[in-house]
Amino acid sequence: MTMKERLEVYGTVLCEEPMKKHTTYRIGGPVDYYIYPKNEMALMRILQILKEEKLPYYILGRGSNILCSDAPFHGAIINLDRTLNDFFFEDDHLIAQAGCSLINLSVEAMKRSLSGLEFASGIPGSIGGALYMNAGAYKSDMASILKGVLVLHDQKMEWMDPKDLDYSYRHSAFQKNKDWIILGGCFHLQPSDQKEIRELMDSRRTRRMESQPLEMPCAGSVFRNPASIPAWKLVEQLGLRGHQIGGAQVSLKHANFIVNADRKATCQDVLDLIQLIQTRAKEEYGIDLITEVERLIW
Repeated sequence: MTMKERLEVYGTVLCEEPMKKHTTYRIGGPVDYYIYPKNEMALMRILQILKEEKLPYYILGRGSNILCSDAPFHGAIINLDRTLNDFFFEDDHLIAQAGCSLINLSVEAMKRSLSGLEFASGIPGSIGGALYMNAGAYKSDMASILKGVLVLHDQKMEWMDPKDLDYSYRHSAFQKNKDWIILGGCFHLQPSDQKEIRELMDSRRTRRMESQPLEMPCAGSVFRNPASIPAWKLVEQLGLRGHQIGGAQVSLKHANFIVNADRKATCQDVLDLIQLIQTRAKEEYGIDLITEVERLIW
């Protein structure tokens, strides 16, 4: 059997698949194998095969916080959002697989008059990615409602307690333990008035549409907010709103967004613009700007 035929036993496999099709930046070179596992057991076998063949891999959700290299990746990208996307509500608890859409889950919670996911109603990512980076907005985040994370490591699945996962602002233990794979999470929500939840989500949606460049390829906010000043305000004070390198541009609408202005930006264009902003912030204000964008550079 060929490598593709072995992998196809356990999922859908695309060969030489351009990563720009799978990231919100619309940036990324071809990957040898882009895989949608059929289920958790299939995922475990796929990981065994890749290990046997000494092929590197990355786990991907909705590609909303990812900057991929333009070079070919001679390995595999495993995507969980097509098949591992079941969710279950039990009273005020939500259990969701890693591939579930955050936006969809926030709507489902609202329909059940459950509060706690309103902050996520505009985050275009998956549960897995959100738990990996402790995604948040409006002074709330995933860790604030998290009860447990289902993790695959060493070919075993187990529920882990959030207190053992080093959660903090845009951080978790998963960022240091790259071989730990998030399969799902359990969240505690609060019963509340459905009308109030809906109105809050609607008002925030309107605010996002007015203030963020959602009509252009981007990866959301690029920099974490320093303690002393919002990142967008710092970039603006540096005079870099609208600044462009190649096809990458600091958004005219929101200075903490870097957009693929003409859909021709390269990975290096974005990296160079990030580096310029970080250098200027350090030189002129003594501030170390930390990027939130996960880089897949091979």
